[in-house]
Amino acid sequence: MTDDQSTTAATASQSYPCQACGATVEYAPGTDAMRCPYCKHEQAIVPVPRQVREHDYAELASLPAKPLATPGGVKVFVCPGCHARTESDTLSVRCQFCATPLVADAGATERVVPEAVVPFGMDREAARSALRKWTSSRWFAPSGLKKVTEAETFKGSYLPHWTYDANTVSDYTGQRGEYYYETQTYTVTENGESRTETREVRHTRWYPASGTVSRGFDDVLVPGTGHVKSDQLEKLTPWPLEEAKPYQEEYLAGFQTVRYDIEPEDGLVAAKEQMAPVIAADCREDIGGDEQRVASVDTRYFDLTFKLMLLPVWFLTYLHAGRSWQVMVNARTGEVIGERPYSKGKIFLAVLVALAVIAVVVLLVNRK
Repeated sequence: MTDDQSTTAATASQSYPCQACGATVEYAPGTDAMRCPYCKHEQAIVPVPRQVREHDYAELASLPAKPLATPGGVKVFVCPGCHARTESDTLSVRCQFCATPLVADAGATERVVPEAVVPFGMDREAARSALRKWTSSRWFAPSGLKKVTEAETFKGSYLPHWTYDANTVSDYTGQRGEYYYETQTYTVTENGESRTETREVRHTRWYPASGTVSRGFDDVLVPGTGHVKSDQLEKLTPWPLEEAKPYQEEYLAGFQTVRYDIEPEDGLVAAKEQMAPVIAADCREDIGGDEQRVASVDTRYFDLTFKLMLLPVWFLTYLHAGRSWQVMVNARTGEVIGERPYSKGKIFLAVLVALAVIAVVVLLVNRK
């Protein structure tokens, strides 16, 4: 099969019929059930008989070097309802004709299949409420911003993340600084008269230091996609990873699911970068003294495991003053981050008030 063929091959698409009216149900945020958008009938998601597990990092050696379908490859979903074909580079999507929620078989296309999912905990209305609260609390925001109640675009997406566990042992070299004080004599001239005074001057005496520290890491989280900036995703933390459930396609129905485009090997590099400052702090604590210098750290990693998990985010775009503004909501905790406009008039008024307060304080001080 050629590369072009692999990226456009039809993908088996799963949908879920309503047991009451025959329409298609989708995952109901905050529950363990699927709900029909028409008759509101709910049917429970039968849990899979397994637990979320970590995978030995050595397992990657037995997997293909690249996913069976390239990370940006387009898949063709065939709707089981209207039989239309929808092209997408995601794991779940809606039929472009009848809006039926479609979910792909991840095992057929992905090098690594998701192990866990943190389901959506907030529905659209709850996300709108979070948006209203966020816009109304922005300092120096235009008054009209507080009236924003509806997003121009409103999309729920699962974003792939890698997690890594590891036990580490680190050998370090450095220096321990210990303070000592010397009495210094100096001359002060005041009103034409000189006098001698003393003061204690602090110095640091450095000694060589070396040692070994150990540290265990659990669920070091690394974004598995470059579609959203990692520094933006970092602002949505912390994630309640303890609420993750074993991966089931039912949780994806009705939402877009982004495929990972950052390989687990690259994710491990980023995870080690997160571990490094923690290990360095352990080294400084082990060195002791009043100050520390860490010259080198050689870390060995043991019991290294990983997993791919999906985290829920509401992506919102609202209109204000003829411009679109982007916002993201952690669909589990309600944390909101994003762009917002500023009112130049309010900022100017605040500056004037601050200058007036300073002027009054100066006037009162001068009168004393």
